[in-house]
Amino acid sequence: QLQLVESGGGLVQPGGSLRLSCAASRFTLDYYTIGWFRQAPGKEREGVSCISGRDGSPYYADSVKGRFTISRDNAKNTVYLQMNSLKPEDTAVYYCAARFGVFTICNSAQYNYWGQGTQVTVSS
Repeated sequence: QLQLVESGGGLVQPGGSLRLSCAASRFTLDYYTIGWFRQAPGKEREGVSCISGRDGSPYYADSVKGRFTISRDNAKNTVYLQMNSLKPEDTAVYYCAARFGVFTICNSAQYNYWGQGTQVTVSS
């Protein structure tokens, strides 16, 4: 069974930064697209950023473009989400997820494997 473990969440002030990590085990990233999704209380889960396992091509939601950067380290089997200029509206539980396939689709319904989530809170 594929496993994904997120880390790096926490409490940060507006304008601050955090880096989330998603460590994959029991599979290699090369044939999978990895996505970061978030869900705030009372809201639907939304795709934040996704990265292709084939060529690393990224997708970003409009709300995070220019502030968040997704990357992957295949040697470490880990995907990162660098989050800068954080805003209170970025507060949510962040999940990483995997889908078999190399196209950068960032629709949560297309993802089969999910981590347990990590809380990000942006507040002064």
